[in-house]
Amino acid sequence: ALIARAADPSTLWHIVHDRCVPDQQAHQNPAPCAAVDLAGGYVVLKDIDGATQYLVMPTARVTGIEDTAILAPDAPNYFAAAWRARRYVEQSVGHDLPREDVALAINSKYGRSQNQLHIHVDCIRLDVRAALARHGAQVGPHWRWFPVPLAGHRYRAMRLSQAALDGGNLFRLLAADVAPAAMGNHTLVLAGAIFAGQPGFILLDDHADLAAGDRASGEMLQDHSFALAH
Repeated sequence: ALIARAADPSTLWHIVHDRCVPDQQAHQNPAPCAAVDLAGGYVVLKDIDGATQYLVMPTARVTGIEDTAILAPDAPNYFAAAWRARRYVEQSVGHDLPREDVALAINSKYGRSQNQLHIHVDCIRLDVRAALARHGAQVGPHWRWFPVPLAGHRYRAMRLSQAALDGGNLFRLLAADVAPAAMGNHTLVLAGAIFAGQPGFILLDDHADLAAGDRASGEMLQDHSFALAH
C-alpha cells in the first residue's frame, strides 16, 4: 500500500483519466505517464515508491482483480503489457535484466490502497528469486502448493512454458480455479523463469487470510529498494 495515496483510493484513476490520456490525445505526450497505448487500452506510470517500480493500468475504469471486465473475451492483455514494460525498469537500472530478475504483481482488494487495477512491475526480491530457482523444477503446469513459503506466506504455483505472454489472459487461469466472487481475495505474481534452458514463467497465487495477517499482497515478493541493481 502506498501511504501517500491511501487517503484517496481513486488517485491513480485520476492520473490516468484526467492527465495521461488527455495529454496523449491532445499532444501525443503521455506525461505524467511514461507511456499511453490508446489502442491497447493501458498506460505505464512510474510509481512514487522505489527507484525502479512502474505500474501498468487500464485506460478504462477497472477496479482491480475482482472486476469481471478483466475476464471479458476482448479484455486487454494487461499482463503482456506489463511484461513488455519491464524495459522501463531496465532503463531505470541502466542495463538489461535477466528475466528471472523481474516480477509482475497485482494485489488483492485487501492488499491495495487504490481502486484502479494496477500491475506492479519491478525487480524480484533476492530471496524469492533464489527460492524459485531452487524449487522451480518442482513447479508443474497445474496449480500446486509451492514447496516453501515466499516472504512468509504460502503460495500456489503454476509453470508457463512460454517466452512471452501474448497468447492468453492470465487472470483466466485463476478464474478457472476459484469462484468468481472470490477473485478479489487473491493476488497474482508472475516471475520470469528458465526451465531446462528455455524461457518461461512461474505464476504464483495467494489468497487473503486476514485472521492470519495475510492480506494477499503479492507486491511483497518484489524489491522496491533497488537491491538487484547493485
